[in-house]
Amino acid sequence: MRLPSHALLATVLAMSATAVSAHSTTFTGTFAAEALGATGSGTLSLEYDDDGHTLLINATWAGLSGTTSNAHIHCCTAAPNTGTAGVALAQGGILPDFPLGVSSGSYMKVIDLTQTNQYSATFLANSGGTAAGAEARLISNLTSGNAYFNIHTTTFGAGEIRSFVTAVPEPESYALMLAGLGLLALRRRS
Repeated sequence: MRLPSHALLATVLAMSATAVSAHSTTFTGTFAAEALGATGSGTLSLEYDDDGHTLLINATWAGLSGTTSNAHIHCCTAAPNTGTAGVALAQGGILPDFPLGVSSGSYMKVIDLTQTNQYSATFLANSGGTAAGAEARLISNLTSGNAYFNIHTTTFGAGEIRSFVTAVPEPESYALMLAGLGLLALRRRS
């Protein structure tokens, strides 16, 4: 049974509405050595909810040469996926409840991005002085590869491992793309 092209178009539009209503962005990355001689590694996942204005951080690491002494998100580097920048997201200089004194572990925390105390004073000031400005700037720079998460250790006080992240397309985006390709194939066969 062959669907008329208008039925397929209606399906694509319905899927498009579903994709547009999705309000989260997932970012993933891999921790790599930030300093010569650093031995740690790990993975990072960030889920940004633009309706709730939250950032779920899920980090796992192992094999650090020292023990954890600090962690935060830095922003904004001059070029994507390289360079260094000042601290952006840290409550009092460190991510809230980050485990200290361990060489391997994990961290999962939801950060309320509407609270000005979640940002460094400098980042907040450079973002218009509001949580909304800081949130928009942080997410924009995570998306463009100009922000990174790093973990400091007793061996590498300036940072042992860090991860830039990449946005991961949501399943709805893949479905919409496949439906569009199907429509193109159908039109070509007609």
